Amino acid sequence: MSSGADASQGGWSRRRFLGALGGTAAVVAVPAPASAPADPESTPAATPAPAPSTHPAGKAGGPHPLYLGTYTSVDGGGTGIGLATYDPATGQITGAGTLTGVADPSYLAVHPDGRTLYAVDEQTAGAVTAVRLADRKVLGSRSTGGAGPCHLSVHPTGRWLLSANYTSGSVAVHPIGTSGALGERTALVKHSSPQPGPGQDGPHAHQFVTSPDGGHVLAVDLGTDTVYTYRLDTTKGTLTEVSQAHTRAGAGPRHLTFHPGGRYAYLANEVDDTVAVCAYDPATGALTIGGPQSSGSTGSTTNYPAQILVTPNGSYAYLANRGDNTLARYAVEADGARLRLLDTVPVSGDFPRQIAFSPDGTLLFAANQKSGTVSVFHVDGATGQLRLAGEPFASPVAVCALPL
Repeated sequence: MSSGADASQGGWSRRRFLGALGGTAAVVAVPAPASAPADPESTPAATPAPAPSTHPAGKAGGPHPLYLGTYTSVDGGGTGIGLATYDPATGQITGAGTLTGVADPSYLAVHPDGRTLYAVDEQTAGAVTAVRLADRKVLGSRSTGGAGPCHLSVHPTGRWLLSANYTSGSVAVHPIGTSGALGERTALVKHSSPQPGPGQDGPHAHQFVTSPDGGHVLAVDLGTDTVYTYRLDTTKGTLTEVSQAHTRAGAGPRHLTFHPGGRYAYLANEVDDTVAVCAYDPATGALTIGGPQSSGSTGSTTNYPAQILVTPNGSYAYLANRGDNTLARYAVEADGARLRLLDTVPVSGDFPRQIAFSPDGTLLFAANQKSGTVSVFHVDGATGQLRLAGEPFASPVAVCALPL
């Protein structure tokens, strides 16, 4: 099956079917807005296990919370958002139950104030759901206006939730109220231009994030081989497109992450199995995509790069390789302008769909979709080397791990 095709398998998108074959944000205080949107009414949820206490980013001692995304509508999937804790010193994960009442929560994000968790409901009638972490109460869901939402992020102001609808190729914005609950959608933009890339049947928005300077929001679309830059009106929650950056035809861009310096970003291309360094202009929001580079995969099996991360100090980058089942390590050079492949390490799982750092950057979590496990690695701050932290943790159809 072509990795660029959006095949339908009983209503599944290509991205879900691929994973079924055979299977982070620091917590910082943000003042509440003076005039936040009104909160929607809450909806009840099943009572989960007691919530672990949250910790400020980097604080040592005691277990830290870990939330796990899954698919609830597939055989062997989970029943909701997985609840766990992890030891920040050893990386050991301990299960703590499940939060039910959220359908297909395949991607998770946390509000900058650490009080509210957000999940996509990756279904045909796509939605996003807010969960209050203090008592794990579901605060309600809102339609994304599209199908198959697969990514979401919170704007640094804490007032807007950004989400990407994979199947329908659109991006959406929702207001966030003072309680963390979501208001009615304020923007929905479908990627109608350029035309789909080779083997694609339409646009497929895969990620929607804010630039480090906060001035622009960027949407990565696998179907159109394009990264779209928008200006978000932080008063109205509307979007205005300001530029487009195009990969080579058929690259299938999936995930973008910025260097801490804010002038460069790194793009994981799922379909052609490459990565690329991008230059970013904060003044205009323009992104310039560089040439393709190796993912580190051996070529012995079809590989789909998933997610790329950069260490907080900007010295190293890591790429999750699904198929090759490795984590590639890169040295970041020239103040972010260059990536140099150093090596790969086995992920100790099958099909690493998503990776995330602990808030202090000392641990890396990999959610392995096909093996239903989460692997944890110690990150050497000086060399960037990864060391597996014990046996992977069993988690049904693990597609997202969010350590707080």
